Amino acid sequence: MSISLTKGQKISLSKQGDSLSRIFMGLGWDAAKKGGLFGGLFGGGGGNIDLDASCLVFDDKGTVLDEIWFRQLQGMAGAVVHTGDNLTGEGEGDDEVIKVDLSRLPAEVKSLVFTVNSFQGQTFNEVDNAFCRVVDEASDRELARFSLSEAGSHTGLIMAKLYRHNGEWKIHAIGEKTNGRTFHDMMPAIQSAL
Repeated sequence: MSISLTKGQKISLSKQGDSLSRIFMGLGWDAAKKGGLFGGLFGGGGGNIDLDASCLVFDDKGTVLDEIWFRQLQGMAGAVVHTGDNLTGEGEGDDEVIKVDLSRLPAEVKSLVFTVNSFQGQTFNEVDNAFCRVVDEASDRELARFSLSEAGSHTGLIMAKLYRHNGEWKIHAIGEKTNGRTFHDMMPAIQSAL
């Protein structure tokens, strides 16, 4: 059973399945097919779009413990792994994946924030079929999914926060539009989302 999250919604991952220990966040997209004379002249004629998924790990004071992104594919001693950078969005399904082994995260980890950025600066309204989803890796069961298609003329999005609350993991679909080529440009907005 999949749950479609919308901006601001929160769900408990613990209640979605027994002994949930490994999840992954998948990001998928296609380059928008813009046409017309002016679209081609001014660089809006479709083509490759390089979206990047990132995961930032925080403690309960809001201090960054680790950063997992295309320049650092592993974090938290291998408990969080980015499977690699997709530069085009070509292909079906998830274009970039960040795997998290919840059971291997130290107790000091309070939250993980997942972001997406347009590295080359195209806005999200140039992207088709953009989505983000959280999947239980053991059963391949989709726990939550939401569309990124309404991000508009922005280049960054704080997608979701996975956080520990009273001994269980929950997910909060943040969906905050922002701007930035990497998560570094978005840190003030990310900190305020904690």
